[in-house]
Amino acid sequence: MFMFYGPPTICHVPVVQTKAWPGLSVINAGGVPQLNITGMSKETDRFLAVPGKKIKLKDFSTSESGKLDKAEGKANLQTVKAKLSKHQETLYAENTHSLLIIFQAMDAAGKDSAISHVMSGLNPQGCQVFSFKTPTVNEYQHDFLWRHHLALPKKGMIGIHNRSHYENVLVCKVHPEYVLSERIPGIDSVKKADKNFWKARYDSIRDFERHVTASGTRIIKFFLYVSPEEQKERFLERINNPDKNWKFSGADITERALWKDYMSAYEEAISETSTADAPWYIIPADKKWFARLTISQILEQAFEDMKLKFPELPEEQMSKLEGYKKNLLEEV
Repeated sequence: MFMFYGPPTICHVPVVQTKAWPGLSVINAGGVPQLNITGMSKETDRFLAVPGKKIKLKDFSTSESGKLDKAEGKANLQTVKAKLSKHQETLYAENTHSLLIIFQAMDAAGKDSAISHVMSGLNPQGCQVFSFKTPTVNEYQHDFLWRHHLALPKKGMIGIHNRSHYENVLVCKVHPEYVLSERIPGIDSVKKADKNFWKARYDSIRDFERHVTASGTRIIKFFLYVSPEEQKERFLERINNPDKNWKFSGADITERALWKDYMSAYEEAISETSTADAPWYIIPADKKWFARLTISQILEQAFEDMKLKFPELPEEQMSKLEGYKKNLLEEV
């Protein structure tokens, strides 16, 4: 697993329908609703990492498909895309809030294809995708959140982070030697990246996300939970298919051998940072079509709960519209 970083790319986004966010209330200066756990819908609440509760990944499925078959799932996704497109238009026009969508997963879990399919119905002018890889020399001159703050979506925009600041508590937790490259005062050996160090890093992430939310950005975080068996099949497909050879790296096998370490890191990171402001959803990823549908449904409900509205013109401008209309209709 590597940290990917690159320039923003334009994306298209789809629309979804879900009931994972009922019972929200405004809780900050940004006017962004907070999750109310007590009123959760039965539609997608099973994928939520409940804030304040320690999660165990064994309690979540990697292969669920609901009561749908693949054809039904694909058809439902298309229906939801139209809704997301409309929500995005309202978000852009209102120009008060923004949406940040974070994707994390093991290799070959389907992050890229989920972004491609779920986001394929959006207006590219209002959507940016950032992928993060190993920090550059310049990025190492700053704190670990610096480059991620630079990549936050502007008001009215949708930002998608394919991998994110969570690499610093996932990859770096499994490979603590990477932390030494940050040259943090007092952390001059792997042993000093101890329990207190990671606790402080989770605190930093929660504070960062709380600040971003209070500024008007809704954050939704997805962990695409793929099984090692399915990952193996997808790796073999990449090896056997010449057109997909480029997707495979020998490093993928090295990281696969550390599966248990990664699952432990994910469990801790999700448990520590799934909050009412920025919840985690654990998405079964063995069936890509179901993962895409579930992601889209959760996003659609998040939009619904933001209660976005098209801006209303001031009364003075409204009174002039009929005159403009009359002039246009009278043109020869």
